[in-house]
Amino acid sequence: MDFFFYCRDRAGSRELRWKLVEEHWSFMDRFADGMIARGPTLTADLEGATGSVHIVDLPDAETARVFAFEEPNYLAGVYEAVIVRRYVDLLGRTMWQFPGERGEDGRRYLILAQAKPLADWPGAESAEPVLEPERLIAHGRLLSENGEDWEGMAVIGEFPDPEAVRALFEATGVYERVEVHPWTFGGRR
Repeated sequence: MDFFFYCRDRAGSRELRWKLVEEHWSFMDRFADGMIARGPTLTADLEGATGSVHIVDLPDAETARVFAFEEPNYLAGVYEAVIVRRYVDLLGRTMWQFPGERGEDGRRYLILAQAKPLADWPGAESAEPVLEPERLIAHGRLLSENGEDWEGMAVIGEFPDPEAVRALFEATGVYERVEVHPWTFGGRR
């Protein structure tokens, strides 16, 4: 089962985050075989982290709770909020198989699109914007924990104009909120 995690940093937690980086990476090493994508969201100047994204294949929901809530940054109070959703991988590859360059040029983004309630939009899960696959690092549907209710989309990609991507999502009319966050490849360097 694939799961999407987005942990938003608490204001003023930058120093604590860096202090815990080795503990965080060691914890993530336990899940390396199932990792699809990972990395921090960044401030506009690309100098600091604002959160952490992980997309990982885990055996069950209980393991997902361990992944989210026993992680060192969470336990130490780095995060103010944690989003956990089931994830339907539409790309079929990991970030390490991304055909683009892995340079740190600031053109990579997380697009997080929260769906309006499905009762208001029958068939909404099929209203996904068409994106260029060669620009995508991760691309998937977000589902409720039970895997039955469609709750939106998460896309990580290399986009020269992320606001144009936001506009594609907004034009479908099925998303309540579309967030754009600068993002970079994560893990040990």
